[in-house]
Amino acid sequence: MILSSATRKLTIGLLIFGLSMIACDQKKVQKDVLSEGEKRHRDYIRKIPGKDEHVPEEVVAKGEVLIAYAGCYDCHRIDKKSKGPAFIDIAKRYPIQPAYRDLLARKIISGGYGSWGNPVMVPHPHISMENAQTMAYFILSLEQED
Repeated sequence: MILSSATRKLTIGLLIFGLSMIACDQKKVQKDVLSEGEKRHRDYIRKIPGKDEHVPEEVVAKGEVLIAYAGCYDCHRIDKKSKGPAFIDIAKRYPIQPAYRDLLARKIISGGYGSWGNPVMVPHPHISMENAQTMAYFILSLEQED
């Protein structure tokens, strides 16, 4: 079968159009994947609204030392997820307020599950409430550094 010049041009034009549509669809899929990843990250943090209160520098410094000695860095990192959530992600979720300081202090002492996905945080009953609150203040203060 012999195609006329006009038919060949039309066939080539349709082929090019089809390929360009496929390329556009692939870019859209890539954009959707990125936005889905961003959505997962946003859902991972689930920020709680509220005003931050000031935390004295000496409390933050003491909390940092207590965290180092308690072995928290075995499961947590400051700026990236490890076995547990990054401390900076915890700071992004909770405002610096006594209620959230106490919530985190109780989680440090009692352990927890489900707030950050599947990891289980083992209990630390040997840590006093006062020291756990100081540790929580250090973690919450990390958001201020962004």
